[in-house]
Order: sequence, then structure tokens, then C-alpha cells
Amino acid sequence: MASLNKVFLMGNLTRDPEVRHTPKGTAVGDLAMAINMTYRAQDGTEKEEVCYVDVVVWGRQAETCRDYLSKGAPVFVEGRLQLDQWEGPEGEKKSRLRVRADRVQFLSRGGRGSRTEGSAPRERGSESPAPKAPAADPADDDVPF
Repeated sequence: MASLNKVFLMGNLTRDPEVRHTPKGTAVGDLAMAINMTYRAQDGTEKEEVCYVDVVVWGRQAETCRDYLSKGAPVFVEGRLQLDQWEGPEGEKKSRLRVRADRVQFLSRGGRGSRTEGSAPRERGSESPAPKAPAADPADDDVPF
């Protein structure tokens, strides 16, 4: 039987990225996203639904997320679902489903798909707004329309 485990999400971070390191020194980043969906209910009113998703990102990409992203930043995440299972302190079994990011693309806060080129990464612990990381635009020949 064939299998497919692929996730594409676009939303905003609900908190600043958190990065820790494994005993061997590999960076592991935790991101929390909110994905908003607006729809029209049967009675004609417009409703909004929010889906909150936890994302884990590894290696240099985790460090880059920490340096360039902050709460509220719009991101596009490509990855796969991952089920984490462990035993709690009292022996109870726990589990959580989250996204393991293969790629995190920083989006512009300006909307309409425009991208802002950033300067230097923010200092750790800085409270100022984070600049955006440079993003490469696809060549005109690669655009499918």
C-alpha cells in the first residue's frame, strides 16, 4: 500500500520560536502556529475558525527561525506529521501530533506575497521587531502561469 505524509501550512506564529540543543549539539526549534479560516455559515454570517499547530524544526533552520522570526510573523511550513509518545511522571501514557518541518519559509508582514529583505539577525533577548531573512524569488521561467 502506498503512503503519503505531507503537510503544507500557512499562518502566523503565536509566540517567539524556542530553540534548545540535543546532547550532541543539534539545534531543535519549537514553533507554534495559528491558521485562520473564514467561512460563511448556513445562516449567512461570516465565521472564523482558528487551528493551532505545533511545529518542530531541526538544525540550522531552527537557529535561523529563532534569529529572524518573532510572535505574529507569517510563515509557510512544509513538512510531515509526527506522533510523539512518552510516559508522564506518574506513568501515564501521553502523545501529541505535531508537524516536523522540512522547510520554513518566512513571509512578509505586508501581505500580497511581497517579500522584505532583512539586515542582521536580532540579538537574543531583544524585544525589537525581527527583520526578515532574505528569500530568493523563483526565476520568471519557473512561474506556472
